[in-house]
Amino acid sequence: MATNKEVLDKTRQFVKERMEGEGSGHDWWHIVRVVNTAKTIAAKEGGDLFIIELAALLHDIADWKFHGGDTTVGPRVTREWLLTLDTSNDVIDQVAYIVEYISFKGGSNTHKMKTIEGKVVQDADRLDALGAIGIARTFAYGGAAGIEMYNPNVTPQNGKAIEHFKQTTGNHTINHFYEKLLLLKDRMNTTTAKTMATTRHDYMQKYLDEFYAEWEGVK
Repeated sequence: MATNKEVLDKTRQFVKERMEGEGSGHDWWHIVRVVNTAKTIAAKEGGDLFIIELAALLHDIADWKFHGGDTTVGPRVTREWLLTLDTSNDVIDQVAYIVEYISFKGGSNTHKMKTIEGKVVQDADRLDALGAIGIARTFAYGGAAGIEMYNPNVTPQNGKAIEHFKQTTGNHTINHFYEKLLLLKDRMNTTTAKTMATTRHDYMQKYLDEFYAEWEGVK
């Protein structure tokens, strides 16, 4: 059976090759940031660092947004990959569980992570959707998907089913702040992530205030 280091090294290369150069904000560097943030949270909150890093590496390996809305692809690809490394069934189950339930899914994901490892990785992923990085990623995704930057005639659709978030027409990027990003602060699992999220949330709110002022031509 492969050592933990071998599993992480091979997984890191596997994910990097699949995601490097991707232009929607779900690229290899997103993975690196999530891994680093997860380690920061785990240092205070605890958890098995091997499971945390492995899940952080694989959490977006087959994102449903890029597979026709199929939410089963990620866990399946995760299991298939880890089986090639002769990883234990326990590790595979723990990591696949995190990959399956990590996504916001338009707010329709009401599942509460049952493990500290799941809570840590989910928080790290959500934190990367906030603050300065979150703003940059939001517009990167909007541009890649051909979504209009802003249309004041189209209001946010909070509470809509996941199908709404699979659409790339009839909405605009600024609405994404209200339909997802500004909701994340109150959905963090750990105390550490809640503190980090508050700072990033406030930064995004200030950005929106500036955006609207410039849009109206008053600044």
